[in-house]
Amino acid sequence: MKLHYKLYGQGPPVVVLHGLFGSLENWHYISGQLAARFQVYGVDQRNHGRSPHAPEIDYKVMAADLLEFLDDHGLASAHLLGHSMGGKTAMQFAMLYPQRVRRLVVVDIAPRSYEPSHREILDAMLRLQPGRYRSRLEMDQALSSAIPEPAVRQFLLKSVTRDGDGQFAWRLNLDALSANYDRITAALSEEGPCPAPALFISGELSDYLRPGDHATILRLFPEAVFRVIPGASHWVHAEAPGPFLRAVLEFLAG
Repeated sequence: MKLHYKLYGQGPPVVVLHGLFGSLENWHYISGQLAARFQVYGVDQRNHGRSPHAPEIDYKVMAADLLEFLDDHGLASAHLLGHSMGGKTAMQFAMLYPQRVRRLVVVDIAPRSYEPSHREILDAMLRLQPGRYRSRLEMDQALSSAIPEPAVRQFLLKSVTRDGDGQFAWRLNLDALSANYDRITAALSEEGPCPAPALFISGELSDYLRPGDHATILRLFPEAVFRVIPGASHWVHAEAPGPFLRAVLEFLAG
């Protein structure tokens, strides 16, 4: 699996992994800011963005994709930064290949299983059939009954592109995401403690990463520290980019 990526800056390598339904473009601002001190690899995970589609997706598979990516780019080790689904990929990779991880930053996610809270969104996206529409506004309106939050719809529609015939189409492999959704929400396979320094960042208003998760995290990542960003929800990096960047830069500099 040859993952699509975008390269920013020079310095020690940092690999940035987006969340479910996202792409490296969601992290363009943060990646650009980190590029002042690091060489940042913004990566599209399989079935997302411009990376290839495949029928299988789970965290061991995505960790294997990441291992291949590091090998292809001659990276013996790298800092990893992952949000939500990308955070779980980074954690799984760090447990499987601890020698390849310098420092680990996990954003608003724990290694446990989660309720299938995105199933209604996923079903609405599958029903949409973008090729039937003439504009993004029409698609936005069509999604509005199932997905009432405008910001969520705008985020999802960033994954719409035009195909070779000029028709709108999803970049996402929605069929694979739907078929494997239980694997995406599942707990990680516990492969053993990872000794790398780890920073777990959560949003004050989010319940994705809870104090009750800390004991499990510390068992798997004994060097973990925790940071809560005031006033932010799950999209910590977008809602509070300044405090988020300061936390990440301070940690990576350590």
